[in-house]
Amino acid sequence: MEKVRLGRTGLSVTAVGLGCGGFSRIGIEKHGEKHAGEIVRAAYDQGINFFDTATVYETESAVGGGLAEIPRDRYILSTKFPLFDGDWRLEGEKRFTRTLDRSLSALKTDYIDIYHLHGVPPENYADARDLFMPLMQKAKESGKIRFTGITERFMFDTSHKMLQTAIPENIFDVVMLGYNMLNPSAAKTVLPLAIAQDTGVLCMFAVRRALADQGQLKKEIEKIIDAGQAGADLRADERALDFLSHAADGGAPAPARSTMDAAYRFCRHTDGIHVVLTGTGSREHLTENIRSVLSPPLPDAVLAKLEALFGNVDCVCAQ
Repeated sequence: MEKVRLGRTGLSVTAVGLGCGGFSRIGIEKHGEKHAGEIVRAAYDQGINFFDTATVYETESAVGGGLAEIPRDRYILSTKFPLFDGDWRLEGEKRFTRTLDRSLSALKTDYIDIYHLHGVPPENYADARDLFMPLMQKAKESGKIRFTGITERFMFDTSHKMLQTAIPENIFDVVMLGYNMLNPSAAKTVLPLAIAQDTGVLCMFAVRRALADQGQLKKEIEKIIDAGQAGADLRADERALDFLSHAADGGAPAPARSTMDAAYRFCRHTDGIHVVLTGTGSREHLTENIRSVLSPPLPDAVLAKLEALFGNVDCVCAQ
């Protein structure tokens, strides 16, 4: 398994990380916590050392159980503090401490490697920073967390307004951003800032519904066209991405095994991204996703075509 340096944290992390949220939530809803823990252990056994969860995912206990027999220094834990809980400005310190302690207990650990403020909207960033950053620093000084992080609400902040403010302030060690073939805007607006600050970057939304469902893909393209962000050759067609997985004229082999395979490779080989998160409730699917993330970059001609079609897009998230 390929490892990379997670920015200025210096952590040696696998290029593939197991995301324990999303639709699959490592299978916990369909198959229960025992199965979810087995997916976590299967990911570790296949070489993954980076595990991302959150209080709101309700998978922290499964992650803790799945890693219970593994020496703590052999894996990296990332989890998140839910910003909103009723009037989130009230009793902030008590709620932060209580939530962090519950996460430590569920994860069966004395410390969390990366603790994020979860899903911060642009309009709430300043207040959240001022209220919770001092508490995160205290937790860091006490040894409960090692590094600070922040994640965006990509479904509602598709142009990365929050992170464009947060990263230049240089107070978060790690950020999590949404990035994929349909909305690669972070490569122009956010990732150069992260590279300049040596900020660790986790990639979510590499694959979402529109990249697995042709009907949803057509709807997303319609939104892109309506927003005036489509490339000249982009049409609202369910088969608009078929060129990724179909042989070219003249018998040249297909660039990728599938649209999802291409999607993971697209994200993995983007400058500034360190860990590509993948979520699943299936061991077989996990193995296939790992294979995709670790595959070579897409051909230059394919990347150029994607840039021509979607290079100006920042209005969708592919969900």
